Parts: sequence; structure tokens; C-alpha cells
Amino acid sequence: MRRQRGFTLVEIAIVTIIVALLIGGVLRGQEMVAQARTKSLVSDFVGITAAVQAYQDRYRYLPGDDAGGAARWGSYNAKSGTGDGTVSGLYNDPVPPGDPATSLTVDASGGESLNFWWHLRIAGFVAGPQRGPGAANQPDNVVGGILGVQTGNGPANFLSGLIACTSNVLDKNASGVEAQLDDLIPGQGQVRSLLQQTGKSSPTLTDPSNSTPANYVEGVGNRYLVCRSI
Repeated sequence: MRRQRGFTLVEIAIVTIIVALLIGGVLRGQEMVAQARTKSLVSDFVGITAAVQAYQDRYRYLPGDDAGGAARWGSYNAKSGTGDGTVSGLYNDPVPPGDPATSLTVDASGGESLNFWWHLRIAGFVAGPQRGPGAANQPDNVVGGILGVQTGNGPANFLSGLIACTSNVLDKNASGVEAQLDDLIPGQGQVRSLLQQTGKSSPTLTDPSNSTPANYVEGVGNRYLVCRSI
């Protein structure tokens, strides 16, 4: 009969160490990815606030609402806003197909939330096409949602004034954004979050399926619509 040789304790220990190192590397990699996403989302909020302030300093209007846009940038076929001090439309307004010069309607009831991005791009404060298809599109965020703006018009006791909203944010990233910019409480402060219903990647602020959580719960796959005052 042939003797079967088993593993020694040393060999088992070596394998255990290797497995532990691999698991640790995977977990560390996941943590680095989460941190990078959070950093990108924070940069979006900080960057758009800086862009709006710089635009106002230069042109004395809110981007999108700028009543002098068409005259100033006629060569881009730009469109003016109403100049009433508010940005009409919603952060997630659908983008009309084709060239915004012919497809985008801008008035006191809508369109300025898309015109907002067009004005910032023409002025050089935001990257992207300055004319033609895509010029008025909301930018995508790093978690498969969009970054958009609107003036208030949220649920009761939500943010008022001009706000930026980024959608489809993973639970860990939402709490990370709060930790860096506000108070870690979804329903108060300059950063507010709404819990999205599963399957809705960019819901409106007043979507009845949204809810305001008491706190962020990580590790269960929740996604949030995160907004910040500009």
C-alpha cells in the first residue's frame, strides 16, 4: 500500500497567509475605489459652486438665466435666459435631441437648467462641447447618475435657492460626501439626501417614491440623490 502524504502545518500556514493577503488586497482595493468616487463627487460640488461664482463675477448673471447670453455669444448660437435671478427647469430635465440652438426652449418655466451647462461651457468654466449636440447636456457623475441644477422646488423642508444635485450615489459615497462637506445628517444642513427607490437612477426631487432617511445605512446597496446649496 502506498502512503498518502498530507499537508504539513507549515504548508497550511503559508496558504492561509497567502489567502489572507489576497482578501486584504481585494478589500483595500474596494476601499480605494470608494474613496476615489467620493472624492470625485465632492469635487463636482465644489467645482460647480466655484464655476457659478466666477460666472456671476464676470457677467453679473446666473449661468442659464443670463439675459445677455445670445448677444454675447451669437457666434455659438447661444440662447439667453430670462434674467429673473432664478434657474427654471429641473436638474434631471431630459435633453432635447440634436443641436440646442434649434431644439432647446428657454423661458421662465423651463430650459434654463440645461442652458446653465451651455453657458458655463461657452464661458470656459466647465469642460464639454460649446456648440452642437451635447452642449447643454448635464454631465455624468462617477456612479452612473447625473449632475444637474435647479432652483429649489424640492420636498417640504428641503433646500431652497439654486442647488446642485447628483444622483444614483452609493450609500458609502453619500455618507463620504456628507462627512467632507456637511454634518452626516441627510435631512439637515447644506447637503441633503433623498433615498431613491430601486430602479430609479435620476428621480425628480418630488418623486413620491423618494424618502428622507434619518441616517445613512452602508452595505445594503441603497442609492441616494444628494443635493447641495450653491
